[in-house]
Amino acid sequence: MLLTRMTVVLLSVVLLSACGDQASHKEDKGDEAGNPTKVDRKVGFIYVGPIGDAGWTFAHDQGRKALESRFPGLQTMCVENVKEGADAERVLSKLAQEGCTLVFATSFGYMDAVLAAAERFPATVFMHATGFKRAANVGTYFGRAYQTICLAGLAGGALTTSGKIGYVAPVPIPEVIRHVNAFTLGAREANPSCTVHVVWTNAWYDPAAEKDAARSLMDAGCDVIMSEGDSPAPIQAAEERGIFAIGYNSDSRAFAPTKYVTAAIWDWGVLYSRIVEEVLAGVWKSEDYWWGMETGLTTLADWGPAVPEDVRQLVASRQQDIVDGRFDVFDGPVFRQDGTRAIPADTRATDVELLGMTYFVQGVVGTVPK
Repeated sequence: MLLTRMTVVLLSVVLLSACGDQASHKEDKGDEAGNPTKVDRKVGFIYVGPIGDAGWTFAHDQGRKALESRFPGLQTMCVENVKEGADAERVLSKLAQEGCTLVFATSFGYMDAVLAAAERFPATVFMHATGFKRAANVGTYFGRAYQTICLAGLAGGALTTSGKIGYVAPVPIPEVIRHVNAFTLGAREANPSCTVHVVWTNAWYDPAAEKDAARSLMDAGCDVIMSEGDSPAPIQAAEERGIFAIGYNSDSRAFAPTKYVTAAIWDWGVLYSRIVEEVLAGVWKSEDYWWGMETGLTTLADWGPAVPEDVRQLVASRQQDIVDGRFDVFDGPVFRQDGTRAIPADTRATDVELLGMTYFVQGVVGTVPK
């Protein structure tokens, strides 16, 4: 156990140094009047997976790089593959000790570790992705990905011929449950009789489990695969069998050149730039940022070559409805799997309801683990 803990700490130090070296950080002597001409701050990032996952962590790291481009002189530091729990608190503390005035923690399971580190380092601002606990120097952030995932479901429902769509789901938290439901509502708008079959991997990043899940869903007759896992493995598995594939987090068309549909993707640089600006200006305050499609934070990737024009137009029309506020994914009536009404007619689900969603809607085949 001692050797394991020492290895984690040493690995964290190595990764901090390696990632930090990617950012230029030169002394700024200022202009002729002595005023600084560049940002002179450190911003830290902690990742649950590898930067090369082609998914969630990759997308966040693209946002980190966008900060370096937008704010000359800003130094960023990151640590990959940090497990949720005690290890996370040590790495978060290390980033604060290294001089980071702002730290982004990019996984739900970091929540308690963020709060503990924030209490120890009150001068550091911590931002926690997908969480719901805040403090004086802790804010939370996410995007309304359920909007783009609903659109992806709309495309999936229009493309399925078997009426069965597979969904590779990572960890059973309200965020993922909400996404499965949004996808299903979109799919059944295009094809009211279709069903969405869920297989849980119980991991954010597990390529082998994700591929096995996709294969089991295709074996069961699903002819469209949606994956919310962090790796492109399910996309590759679908391509191998000539099955339509829909991704999440980042554009994964390279892994399914013929059967790729689209993906609900992120431009984290949009939100990261806003938060950095607020911290630099001294106007940042603890709050929850939950931005929608209209901000550009969450959007759909370009269409794959096999997607017909009528499907593209169907999705484009509904996307404009969402951006313009004419339509919301969880406008009632919405019914649970057992037929009971979850959201009444002429009612829109509140953010509190969405953030605490623990049930599947009608059309989902699968269970929410207790």
